[in-house]
Parts: sequence; C-alpha cells; structure tokens
Amino acid sequence: MFSHVMIGSNDIEQAKRFYDAVLATFGAGEPFRNQADSGHKRLFYRHDGSTFCISEPIDGEAATCANGGTIGFKCSSPEQVQQFHDTAVAHGGQSVEDPPGLRDGAMGAMHLAYVRDPDGNKLCAIYRPK
Repeated sequence: MFSHVMIGSNDIEQAKRFYDAVLATFGAGEPFRNQADSGHKRLFYRHDGSTFCISEPIDGEAATCANGGTIGFKCSSPEQVQQFHDTAVAHGGQSVEDPPGLRDGAMGAMHLAYVRDPDGNKLCAIYRPK
C-alpha cells in the first residue's frame, strides 16, 4: 500500500547519524543523498522494497513532528525490537512510553519499543509472533 515515508529534519547530518545506526539494525545501508532544486537536502534509505526519506523542509519553515503520529518499523524478532530501541537511544533518541517488551493488545500479543528521534518524530519497533 505504501511507497515511502518522508519526515522532516532541522539537522540533516544529525538525522543521518541517527538513522544510519538505527536502520542498520534492519540491514539498511547508506542512504542515497539528493539535493532538491530548491537547495534542500534529502536522504533516501532503501531496503527490502521500502523507502524511508528524510528532508529539510522545502517550504523553508522548521521541521516539526506529528502529534499523535507514529512510524512503525517491522522487526523479525523480539531481540531486533530491543536492538532498535537501544541503538536509537545510544544515537540521540529518547525512549518513550513503556520499556521495550511484550504487550497484549487488541491485535494480540506483540513486542514493542517506542522512541523519539532527535527531531521528535515518534518511532515504533514492532514484532508480531506468528
């Protein structure tokens, strides 16, 4: 259903350091760098048929995070959820909500971890046992 997710950043190099480390937990490599015609810098991480993008806002305004918005990353194990969380925190992210771990919810049992990136975007690492 989705082609890509793009978020804004006020410090593209800080965002690159954070996401290089965090997305490496999935095996994503170096992003493709792009400079828009407007001069704004963008990063495109491609992995396993998905694209995650970071951009300096093209309208010249400050990047802000969505209140109530969350970007979820599918993990292959509970250990990868924990690794995602720990890597994010070690690279300038902030742990939010409950500690990483198993939760029971409306959609069944799942392992979750929530962090905010250095720009305040809320990220979720999720593993759903089969």
